[in-house]
Amino acid sequence: MLAAMCPITLWLALSPINRAMRALNDDTFEGIHQLSWFDWSLIIPYFIIMTLLAIYGAHRYEVIRNYFKHRKKLPAAPPRRFEPLPRVTVQLPLYNERYVVERLIEAVTRLEYPRELLQIQVLDDSTDETHPFTEALVERYRAQGFPIEYHHRTNREGFKAGALQEGLKTATGEFIAIFDADFVPPPDFLERTIHFFTDPSIGVVQTRWSYLNRHFNVLTEVEAMLLDGHFVLEHVARAGRGLFFNFNGTAGVIRRKMIEDAGGWQHDTLTEDCDLSYRAQLKGWRFLYLPGLDCPSELPVDMHAFQLQQSRWAKGLTQTAKKLLPSILKSPINWRLKLEAIFHLTPNIAYPLMMVVSALMLPVMIVRFYVGWWQMLLVDLPLMLGAFASIWVFYLLAQHELNHSRWKRSIFFMPALLAAGVALAVINTRAVIEALLGIQSSFVRTAKYAITGQAAKPVEKKYRSRSGWLPYIELAIGTYFLYMLSWAIDSRNYLALPFLVLFVSGYYWAAFATIYQDLRLWLKQGAFAGLPFFRATRRSV
Repeated sequence: MLAAMCPITLWLALSPINRAMRALNDDTFEGIHQLSWFDWSLIIPYFIIMTLLAIYGAHRYEVIRNYFKHRKKLPAAPPRRFEPLPRVTVQLPLYNERYVVERLIEAVTRLEYPRELLQIQVLDDSTDETHPFTEALVERYRAQGFPIEYHHRTNREGFKAGALQEGLKTATGEFIAIFDADFVPPPDFLERTIHFFTDPSIGVVQTRWSYLNRHFNVLTEVEAMLLDGHFVLEHVARAGRGLFFNFNGTAGVIRRKMIEDAGGWQHDTLTEDCDLSYRAQLKGWRFLYLPGLDCPSELPVDMHAFQLQQSRWAKGLTQTAKKLLPSILKSPINWRLKLEAIFHLTPNIAYPLMMVVSALMLPVMIVRFYVGWWQMLLVDLPLMLGAFASIWVFYLLAQHELNHSRWKRSIFFMPALLAAGVALAVINTRAVIEALLGIQSSFVRTAKYAITGQAAKPVEKKYRSRSGWLPYIELAIGTYFLYMLSWAIDSRNYLALPFLVLFVSGYYWAAFATIYQDLRLWLKQGAFAGLPFFRATRRSV
């Protein structure tokens, strides 16, 4: 009988569950290993940064709380209606937008508003064939009786902010509607927004973005989810509670008097919209958000374009924080407004913090080799959950609120969303550091190609920016995390594995997706035309 039980006992002793329980209660190094000053110099910064990331993660729960508490405070209809209607100027800032400009102008000319009260300004800074094409297009619509004007600058002074400010010199409207080149406003856009300005304290009416090419690929699905978190939860929470929030630079209407009162469009940041928004709200102007009115737009379809867009926003927002936070903190507004402004303007500081954590993670795991599971469960896990679990809750809730019947499909995109956040770490870290150091850079446009739906048409690469060194740094960091993943398995640091897999997948996704697109572009341009192998490859691409 005992002989029969021996194999069973041995199997139980060696089973994964038994080994895990023994590791959980392993106190081999208790009272033996003592941390040195060098160990502490690694551990203390690591946990300080993890705590800061957890605080920003906890703020997402506060946004969710405010969303549920204040979402019904947003008005569904204007309190009064204009009689007669006011004059409106529609501004369309462009820069080398050959593929989407025709769609934009066609949509704007369909706006349901009296022509005699409407002025359409095409503010074109283009340096390529967009310039003559758009000029001829505007002339054609003008000949049909549309109140449309073409303005072309020979320099890009001030970039988009400079173009908008220049347009104001000849604008005739009391209110200014702004649409970026990749947006397609619905015909009733002005009818559904203008009457909210019967309240003289309203300076901005912002609408929600929606996406023409949301289902084009995994990346566009993720981009849409990221932006939905902003437009479905953040804007509603802030607007409903009466906190400061920003005009998004497009798909909204602004009172001209507010622009002038706040000091006009300024171009010392890359997010001129957020800069103007905070200056205006500090002056007492109120902003209104209409989540029920969506304005379709186009998302970037390749990784590097997405990274460039996000880094521009990250740098601009950090520049705005550096410029305006001192004034905000000194102003007589209440502390809740000040605290929310800090969280709103500084979230991108998480990227350089995440890079530091990345560098410290392996050394910290090594010097804490003696740590048992109980310490990990009590110390490490709460911080990691605080920093990352709120992301799941936040973005899945946004999808649930946006579409109650189809939100569950978003669960399958959450790993990709988290990986996309990692994919932004290097480029956004550079953007934040440049902003803090006062290093100026040009306004890098996001290339758009009039792609809608899931149509797998070839994407023209004319406007694609060079990636340079970025993907190779991401490849190196991803490999570093791959080694860290191997070390964690060997040292049985199992709690770290999901996070390490996330970092590896995020950096490798960014690196290989960009390198692949670069190679396609080089092959198309004949960069390797002299090599027999690449001549054959080019024919097959």
